[in-house]
Amino acid sequence: MTSEKESNGLDNYAFALEGRFCDLPEKGEDLDSSIDENTDKLAYCITDVPPWYLCILLGTQHCLTAFGGIIAIPLILSQGLCLQHDSLTQSYLISTIFFVSGICTLMQVTFGIRLPILQGGTFTLLAPSMAMLSMPEFTCPAWTQNASLVNSSSPEFIEVWQSRMRALQGSIIVGSLFQVFVGFSGLIGLFMRFIGPLTIAPTIALIGLSLFDSAGSSAGNHWGISSMTTALIILFSQYLRHIAVPFPTYSKDKKLQTSRVYIFQILPVLLGITISWLICYILTTCNVLPAEPGQYGYLARTDLKGEVISQAPWFTFPYPGQWGKPTVSLAGVVGILAGVISSMIESVGDYHACARLAGAPPPPKHAINRGIGIEGIGCLLAGAWGTGNGTTSYSENVGALGITKVGSRVVIVASGLFMVAMGILGKMGAIFTTIPSPVIGGMFMVIFGVICAAGVSNLQYADMNSSRNIFIFGFSMFSGLVIPNWILKNPKAIATGVVEFDQMLQVLLTTSMFVGGFFGFILDNTIPGSKEERGILAWNKAHKDDSCETLETGEVYNLPFGITSYLSSFTWLRYIPFCPPGMSSSLDPKHPLGTPDPGQIMIGVGL
Repeated sequence: MTSEKESNGLDNYAFALEGRFCDLPEKGEDLDSSIDENTDKLAYCITDVPPWYLCILLGTQHCLTAFGGIIAIPLILSQGLCLQHDSLTQSYLISTIFFVSGICTLMQVTFGIRLPILQGGTFTLLAPSMAMLSMPEFTCPAWTQNASLVNSSSPEFIEVWQSRMRALQGSIIVGSLFQVFVGFSGLIGLFMRFIGPLTIAPTIALIGLSLFDSAGSSAGNHWGISSMTTALIILFSQYLRHIAVPFPTYSKDKKLQTSRVYIFQILPVLLGITISWLICYILTTCNVLPAEPGQYGYLARTDLKGEVISQAPWFTFPYPGQWGKPTVSLAGVVGILAGVISSMIESVGDYHACARLAGAPPPPKHAINRGIGIEGIGCLLAGAWGTGNGTTSYSENVGALGITKVGSRVVIVASGLFMVAMGILGKMGAIFTTIPSPVIGGMFMVIFGVICAAGVSNLQYADMNSSRNIFIFGFSMFSGLVIPNWILKNPKAIATGVVEFDQMLQVLLTTSMFVGGFFGFILDNTIPGSKEERGILAWNKAHKDDSCETLETGEVYNLPFGITSYLSSFTWLRYIPFCPPGMSSSLDPKHPLGTPDPGQIMIGVGL
């Protein structure tokens, strides 16, 4: 997200002067003089292959960095799917989203943008999904809200949640086709001409604000535990982030030694959840927490879902259509399209930030087009497998590149393989479902707040001393809160006589990010204002495509396994938006067709 993209001190580094193209300059006008010269260099640039053990360690770290966001999505969706009291099915959903995220990560690194960027579930599709599930026909039966009445193996209950999941799947599959078309056709550039900070800011900010009810419901089960979780995450991520912890390491040269690792900066969410989880376990063992279901604090116990781990299989293999044949509704598709457009805009910013931090040249247009197209295919796979969500680039992991100084894409391949393994290990998904509800609520308080702030941070590009911009942003934000809230309280107010049209309006007008983004888009493009005032010039400068087809650009962004070399014989392919223009002049002579480099071999093995 934007707040993380612009916060790292590596943003202004130039790319190649001499030597390796990923080497960062020793001196430069844009460098902060307070940064130590030794920290200016990347330990491994994008085309390097670190030692296998380092790939495993850093790949695991990237996966754990995305841990909070990935598991949060199925846990929130379970409320709309009537699965609050079916932890075993929740574990299947968690396993599925990890599996699909791993597959999509491997696809993106190999054939997409080819930058070291992780793929995972997206909150931009969560908002329209929850709006769709809030429609009257998808209201959960009253008996599904009572744990004592829920029989997770009964055909009636299975049909209740699977019918909702299939409706989500169909909408996501159709919506993802639009993203595939926009990406591979090169239309993403056209979209970006009309979308500026005043459209993006309310759209992203309202994603976090619209989820406040989910955070409050979970945290309210025990405010003490949830507050402790929030406080721990804040402590680790903000106050202790610059404190390095010594860890024992071993090398052939120096034998046993200690290395200082910024563990609090790397894994604040995981550490906060783990400590709170452990404290809940101790309080449960000592019978401090109430044992009666009706008492306040009962849901903070860790023994409520203990049977899930024993019931879950050791190995599970998610597959397309595992919940049945997807169904499609116009209302769901239109709502998902709003989320898809927001996801594409966010990903373009992620690509540029990732290139800067990985020591790569700025991504050319063909690479961006290919990345958006592959993300669309990833959303299609997520819909087919039944995650109830799509996939997008993870900004959290982009920020991790600046911390580790390791920009190698082979590390992300290792992370993708790790996520696939987590998706196959059924016990792993079951363990995550046993996290007490107040602990999850405390995590939501931080994550959703950061999402909201990340959206607002886009206003840094616009002139917020302008009354025009203040009006557009304020009206968009307020409308995005008022209109969905009123529609949810008056679901029968929309009655045009055409059922399908009523459903479509119901989903759109109850999706806060659509309402706010729509008003922001219309007002920003119709109310007179200069490009500088609107923030368009500053936005384009921060995300400009100033790369040319150099040898280094081709080495990073061309297709692997000698595919670009082969395709260069077809001159007409240079006119296809996702193929490198003038491919024959940007080939890497070191690796002709049939002799891929070691990094490509590892990626191939991963796939």
